[in-house]
Amino acid sequence: MPLSFDHLCESARLAGVDILVRTLRGRNKGFYGDGIILLDSRIPTSIEKACVLAEELGHYYTSSGNILDQSDIRNRKQELRARQWAYQCILPLDQIVQAHYAHVAGRYELAEYLGVTEEFLQAAIDRYAEKYGLSVMADDWHTIYFDPLEVKIIS
Repeated sequence: MPLSFDHLCESARLAGVDILVRTLRGRNKGFYGDGIILLDSRIPTSIEKACVLAEELGHYYTSSGNILDQSDIRNRKQELRARQWAYQCILPLDQIVQAHYAHVAGRYELAEYLGVTEEFLQAAIDRYAEKYGLSVMADDWHTIYFDPLEVKIIS
């Protein structure tokens, strides 16, 4: 079952992280700092809010210091770690296998089934492909291929 915005809010609360919704300037939809996550009030859907919140929680769990200057390679690495945490949190590989058994077809339907935006889904798939190559064994019985995205049962 996909993690909803409400589930992520509860996880943040249990971790001692406060969530504030405000109108943010610029293109950023969220920020994390000092135990507080700021989310842009203009994020239109709870699905997109969940994707942004997951990344900001990723910063809570994986980042330290001010990483706003993305020209610094160390800051870019922390940004990548936070995003990877979000992908593994919301879209673990076993969810792709479950979608296969639910007969989900196409990226739009997969994003809807997993409770993520299409952009988040594509970014997660791209990151998994960077990390694992063309395919990965999800468990003892399933291999996930990333291009094209499909699940094969190992016999």
